[in-house]
Amino acid sequence: MEGKDIVSGDIFKRIGEAADDLGYEAYVVGGYVRDHLLGRPLPNDIDVVAVGSGIELAQNLSNRLPKKPKVTIFKRFGTAMLRHNNIELEFVGARRESYNADSRKPVVEDGTLEDDQRRRDFTINALAVRVNALGFGTLIDPFDGIKDLEREIIRTPLDPDITFSDDPLRMMRAVRFAAQLKFTIHPKTLAAIRKNANRLSIVSVERIMTEFNKIMTTKKPSVGLALLFETDLMHQFLPEIVALQGVEEVEGHLHKDNFYHTLEVVDNISKNTENLWLRWAALLHDIGKPVVKKFDPKVGWTFHGHEFLGGKMVNQVFRRLKLPLGATSKYVKKMVAMSSRPTALTNENVTDSAVRRLLFDAGDDIDDLMILVEADITTKNERRKRRYLNNFQEVRQRLEKVEAEDKLRNWQPPISGEEIMKVFDLPPGREVGLIKTAIKEAILEGKIHNDFDAAYAYMMKEGEAILRDQGV
Repeated sequence: MEGKDIVSGDIFKRIGEAADDLGYEAYVVGGYVRDHLLGRPLPNDIDVVAVGSGIELAQNLSNRLPKKPKVTIFKRFGTAMLRHNNIELEFVGARRESYNADSRKPVVEDGTLEDDQRRRDFTINALAVRVNALGFGTLIDPFDGIKDLEREIIRTPLDPDITFSDDPLRMMRAVRFAAQLKFTIHPKTLAAIRKNANRLSIVSVERIMTEFNKIMTTKKPSVGLALLFETDLMHQFLPEIVALQGVEEVEGHLHKDNFYHTLEVVDNISKNTENLWLRWAALLHDIGKPVVKKFDPKVGWTFHGHEFLGGKMVNQVFRRLKLPLGATSKYVKKMVAMSSRPTALTNENVTDSAVRRLLFDAGDDIDDLMILVEADITTKNERRKRRYLNNFQEVRQRLEKVEAEDKLRNWQPPISGEEIMKVFDLPPGREVGLIKTAIKEAILEGKIHNDFDAAYAYMMKEGEAILRDQGV
């Protein structure tokens, strides 16, 4: 593919005309060029470098386009952005950068195209295509980025020690590109990531999480997760997952390596859902195990209560990483805390009451919970795997049957607290809650149907006895 193919659209000629009018050189750079050469779906944002003022170039271009789209200027960064036909065009002047050791914010000066390409993170992102009339479509590749695309290699244009020490977020980006593109990180680049991993501490956790979540949304997240672990990057922000790694032996008893098991679970679930937060639940589902791990000479290794503890740990993780709290963290916490509940229902002697309680507690998230527990099957024994999956299929059938009969998803009490207060002439208080709980328990135990008439009759029958017991 030639450079002219990359900039064949009309918008690129318009950019070139605007640049020529100002006497600037102008180039399309970065991800748009890379993805075009790889034959990947093209991003809806295009980066343009001007050897001159990127802001002036954006303004000049706007005046040439139909409807003169608004130019948004970011003076602090010396950049400008406009939208045209659902494409976001970002303009910046060519620059060179220098860094202080305690910050990833560079000191910026005007520079040449070569200066700008030298400051890029990876060779495959340092490719530039000229859009001026003179030399239109010329592909400029000073660091053999095209060869690295062909060899499927992630490599820095300059000494990787300097690149990563200057801006440690680039280490996360290296892993992210390796995971997204299925590329290999060059050995020298990989060694520099290991060497500089602790420099990640100067990067804001929000920026780290942006890159991490892009890794989590890849088709096979374990590729990126394993690289983060092997380079010590994960140790800087997710020690709970690092703690899962390793196998301990006592009296000939081994337990599985819960770190690599977790990577398998995340891959398994990613085949069946693009829900980022369900993938996070898969990642965190065993984080309570290292804390509760014990050796019992009679039964071997135990991890009693790890789901409950893991659920409590979710909030700590989300707060530290500045991930969404509220509904999102509650959802992940619920998935982790309930991650073993459906397994208990595979026992033949389990009653419908237990099925109702699972439906009641999971609510509308029951389907996601079943996806999670099925992803948790990582045995390599095909016969055992089929047995587990068949057991969960039977659980699904029981859930569907009970739900059809009792309608317990997102359960709302058939009798309200106001109705209870009215019938028994009670003020708001503990007694009202006791009667509501008694009705709920009767429904979950299958003593009455989940409807108003059955609940009202039960309330009239049992309510007075409850109040007498409370001395009311």
